[in-house]
Amino acid sequence: MPRKRKLLAQLSALQNTTSFPQICAVEQLNTTPGANPSPKSSKYFVIEKEKSAQLQEDFFNQPCVNLAKSFLGQILVRKLPDGRELWGRIVETEAYLGGEDEASHSKGGKQTQRNAAMFMKPGTLYVYQIYGIYFCMNVSSQGDGAAVLLRSLEPLQGLDAMRELRRASRKTPSRLLKDWQLCNGPSKLCQAFGIDKAFDQRDLTQDAAIWMVPGQDLPGEQDVVATTRIGIGNRGEWAQKPLRFYLRGNRFVSVVDKKMEREMAA
Repeated sequence: MPRKRKLLAQLSALQNTTSFPQICAVEQLNTTPGANPSPKSSKYFVIEKEKSAQLQEDFFNQPCVNLAKSFLGQILVRKLPDGRELWGRIVETEAYLGGEDEASHSKGGKQTQRNAAMFMKPGTLYVYQIYGIYFCMNVSSQGDGAAVLLRSLEPLQGLDAMRELRRASRKTPSRLLKDWQLCNGPSKLCQAFGIDKAFDQRDLTQDAAIWMVPGQDLPGEQDVVATTRIGIGNRGEWAQKPLRFYLRGNRFVSVVDKKMEREMAA
């Protein structure tokens, strides 16, 4: 009888387990069509796990600074029209706090046709154009007009496709980009992931072409550098506020603050 009770307890524990382990890019790359259709190798099993791990609205519904930090280490996934998937680990972000933030597109609480996504529910993409050529991608957070700019990614999967997209976005022939050059800047990121104005106001929790999944080995506070934002210009005190966050020691970051890193080390 004790052995029977033990077996029943084990069976009950298995039935109550509903979550799948997190998926990494390497596992997807190793999934081979036509292989032995066991649960671990089946493409349908991989998709089911991937969807179960997708970040949902409760993750995005955070104050702007918290969300900017929480994004570090998470995975952005882009599914291209031909079915290929691009995966990149977020390594650098900037927080834009809304009405009070003089560097924000929503400063003064002003809502326009251009920045409408910043006032939508957390997890909504705000994509805008700069210099009439390049695009930048933000994600709305908790708070009216608040959003997080995604500045840099560490490419994980689909690097050849990223190179194709970067090459197509350049008007003149160029040398082959190295891995660390693919997504080390907000506009480069958008080029490599095929992001343009058509993605503005899309919902990361609902869209079939772009979403996020949890990363592995998420950073601790000691791994995150908080420093000033890039390209703010003459915005008074807001130009000096430490609202840019990046993973210390990561070579895929766009701009490193060596002074701040030395202070952290000390």
